[in-house]
Amino acid sequence: MDVNLARTFLMVAETGSFIDAGRKMNITQSTVSARIKGLEDLLGRELFERSKYGAELTAAGEQFQKHAMALIRVWQRAQLEVGTSDQHSDHLAVGAPIAFWDGFLLRWVSWMRSNTPDIAVSATSGLSIVLTQRLLEGSLDLAVMYRPTQPPGLMIEHLFDEEFVLVTSAPANQRRTSTDYVFVDWGPDFQKDHAAAYPELTNPGLNLDLGPAGINYLLNNECSGYFPIRLVRSHIARGRLRQPKRARKFIYPVYAVYPEAHNEEAYEPILKSLRQLAKKHA
Repeated sequence: MDVNLARTFLMVAETGSFIDAGRKMNITQSTVSARIKGLEDLLGRELFERSKYGAELTAAGEQFQKHAMALIRVWQRAQLEVGTSDQHSDHLAVGAPIAFWDGFLLRWVSWMRSNTPDIAVSATSGLSIVLTQRLLEGSLDLAVMYRPTQPPGLMIEHLFDEEFVLVTSAPANQRRTSTDYVFVDWGPDFQKDHAAAYPELTNPGLNLDLGPAGINYLLNNECSGYFPIRLVRSHIARGRLRQPKRARKFIYPVYAVYPEAHNEEAYEPILKSLRQLAKKHA
């Protein structure tokens, strides 16, 4: 299938308009209409409900949307690998939630670049459910995540257990209040466990979906929040943050996830280096 059909479909879905999609893509409305009609003919289903107000996805269109995104990602990966084939013997696409990059996976990428410079590396962050889909569609080679599902075709390997601890930048003699608390969003599992442990903090005044960057807020404001111990250990040692006594801890296993059908000879040194780094966080 022509990848431009998928791109045009996604643009119409985003803008809700054939006219606006054409403007953004610098093509005519008739070209947009022809591409969508051609796509619908290929699939045998209408993808949009047309009206004078614009275009809305049909049930079939909603189903096709994830596949269109996958087609674009696979095409982009093909372009990248072909474009770098004269400089690198292979390419590794790695994904993980943002929490893993700072202090862990970026160190591993640094090792990869120093020890296997002939392998090009692409790194991305995302939710576990999205990363799993990308592993299945073939646009990712390896992912690191908490509590993954295991669809057919994927291997999961335990790396270490991540401990989330409550830390605060407020003075020890200062009484904590709910207004001093910052909810740092570490994903669906953490949201559920946190709500069960702290029902009184389900609607805090500040939510940060910024991952490790949220530490900077604590360092510059007298407040508290949950972070992986590996990210705040140095700040605790220097006295910039402290752990309140008897605070609840949350522990989540961390896994490497990769295709079941993989080149063992090529993957083994990559996985070995990841395991060795993971031991330092165990």
